[in-house]
Order: sequence, then structure tokens, then C-alpha cells
Amino acid sequence: MTVSTRSTVAADQVVGAAGLGAERVRWSAGHRLILDDVDVTAPPGAVSGLLGPNGSGKSTLLRILAGVQPPDGGRVALAGDDLLAMPRRPRARKLALVEQDATTELPVTVLDAVLLGRAPHRPMLASPTEDDRRIARRALARAGVAALEGRLVGTLSGGERQRVHLARALAQEPRLLLLDEPTNHLDIAAQLATMRLVRSLADDGVTVLAALHDLSLAAATCDHVVLLAPGPDGGRVAAAGTVEEVLVPDVVDAVYGVRTTVLRHPRTGRPVLIFDD
Repeated sequence: MTVSTRSTVAADQVVGAAGLGAERVRWSAGHRLILDDVDVTAPPGAVSGLLGPNGSGKSTLLRILAGVQPPDGGRVALAGDDLLAMPRRPRARKLALVEQDATTELPVTVLDAVLLGRAPHRPMLASPTEDDRRIARRALARAGVAALEGRLVGTLSGGERQRVHLARALAQEPRLLLLDEPTNHLDIAAQLATMRLVRSLADDGVTVLAALHDLSLAAATCDHVVLLAPGPDGGRVAAAGTVEEVLVPDVVDAVYGVRTTVLRHPRTGRPVLIFDD
């Protein structure tokens, strides 16, 4: 079986359809190559999963796509707009990044933390408007943490913080949402709720790319996946395409060094992956 190492949707097609297209992204740390000519597409209206073992460069790639970390080379575009060349505030009106566990020691309330997502939409140094507060509260409700509005962020559990950071990203009203392990620290019910929310955002036309550690969760929720593989010459795309094309034993076993059995969920028909060493 042959699986493409490029997305099944051409980058130019995705960019033209308001999706994300990244080409030949490279990044090194010192003399070590972390990402080697990585191509990624994320279509709008779909949940795209960014998968790969530890050390394959998933978090680094998300930070580059978000413009937080400049690459050594490559192109990143959203609907034809060059994200890497875009000034920070206009870029923040187009995309939001939720990292794994952004902590703060500052005495900031949950509502104020979520209101930070509205900063790119108002003049510099301007105070939040009533409309900003309405959007922030709606984001808190959608993320399932409206009851935490008055709490200090530093007093929250890891799972609660994760959902608050997701609410902050929702308050940005982005066209592109980048998520680094969005279910990190969450219990099973909260994981499922988070992925339902991600699904609903994609259904609304938001381009979603989520780095996920759990392959079965990816199989249950993603439409399109990009699988990175670490190597001596940096992380590369091992396979890209639909869940049914990529999350198969021939591909997964070679990348993760496991033996994979793929079953079908009796209700959804989605793949369920079981692993042996």
C-alpha cells in the first residue's frame, strides 16, 4: 500500500478555499534539524489531526504555523495570505494557537484571561468593550467553563486551565485554530466535549489543525491527518490523507514501532486502533 507524503488536497487548492497550506517548512535547533521540508494542508470545514511520536516536531510546527517561531525556510498561507509576512496583530485576527499548558503566576481572573483574545480586535491600549465581554462570556460557555469566570487562573486545575485557554482562542474569533494536545489534562467526558466543540467549529468553516497524541481519538474525530515521523535528518511527513488512508497498520507500525490492529466502532463505523509491542 502506498500513502502520499503530501496531503490528498493540493496546497494551492486549500489556500484558495480559505484553508491552511504550508510548504517545505524547515527548522533547526543549533546544528540539529527538527523539521525537514514539511508540507501540511488543513482544509476548511474539516478537523485535521497532526500526529506523530514524541520528537517528531508537532509542537514546533504549530508554533511556526502560528508565526510564534520563525522557520529557517518555507511558506505558510491561509486563503492566499502569507501568514509569516503578516504583522502580529492582523495575524492574531486570523488565527489562534492553544498550546499544551500555558501557565501564569499573575493574579488574572478567568474572564480577564479570555478577554485577552479580544485584544487584536480593538485599538492598542483600549479597554474591553461590552461587546468584547459578551463574546468572551459566550466563548467561556462554549468551552464549558462559564462557572469559572471569577476564579483566578492560577487556582485552576490543569484541565480547567486548558479549557480556559481554548475559550480565549474562541474569543479571538479566528479563521484558523491551531491546537497543541487540546485534550491534555482532561478527563474522558471533557475530552469528548472538547472534540465535539472542535468538530462544531470546523462545521462553521473554521480551519482546525490539532496535534493529538491519542491515535484512537484522532481516528474517532478527524477527517484528515498528517503523520510526522522523527528521523536522524529531522521530522518529515510520513503520510497524509484521510483517516482511513493513514491510520492503517502498514503506516502506523513503521512510524511508531508497534503492531496495530484496526477494528470498527460498532455505532459510528470509525476506526478503533489497538496496539501491541
